[in-house]
Amino acid sequence: ERAPGDEGWRPPLLATDDAELKKKRLNAEIANGRLAMMAIIGMFFQDGLTGSAWGDWSLYTASPLRAFESELGVQA
Repeated sequence: ERAPGDEGWRPPLLATDDAELKKKRLNAEIANGRLAMMAIIGMFFQDGLTGSAWGDWSLYTASPLRAFESELGVQA
């Protein structure tokens, strides 16, 4: 008999009986989740600055990233 909540399905990457390998995979999953959270927070921040979460920095002309455009020879 199965425990409550156990539907008999195990995620493929975590379907191992090796405790050390399972711990390593769980830590990698947590790290990737944290990276994804930081990425979406960055998109929210960029959307707040520019009105676009997809990288249209031309809408934000006061960007600190534009501070040295003329000195580096970058075309605006």
